[in-house]
Amino acid sequence: MKLIIAIVQDDDAGDLLETLTEGGFEVTKLATTGGFLKAGNTTLIIGVEEESVDKVIGHIEEVCKTRKQIITTPSSVASSTGVYMPYPVEVEVGGANIFVVDVDKFIKI
Repeated sequence: MKLIIAIVQDDDAGDLLETLTEGGFEVTKLATTGGFLKAGNTTLIIGVEEESVDKVIGHIEEVCKTRKQIITTPSSVASSTGVYMPYPVEVEVGGANIFVVDVDKFIKI
């Protein structure tokens, strides 16, 4: 048995949950926060048999596409005066970080 831990952007989580549950996979959803943009993430925990790992990863790749997004970030214009001027920055968001780990024992009570 394998445990898949997938960290996805909140915008993709709903569609991914629907796709995985329609595919017959049981998913546990955790609300998490990313460190880079301080934006909301969703961490999905999925336990599957080894032969289903590629199918789950395929569903994740299908739903969680990377895309460009403009964010506003403060920048110091005059560091001695403490004046901050926001400016737009283009960043890549979306996609997924996926971990697949072995499960030594699974117990459902």
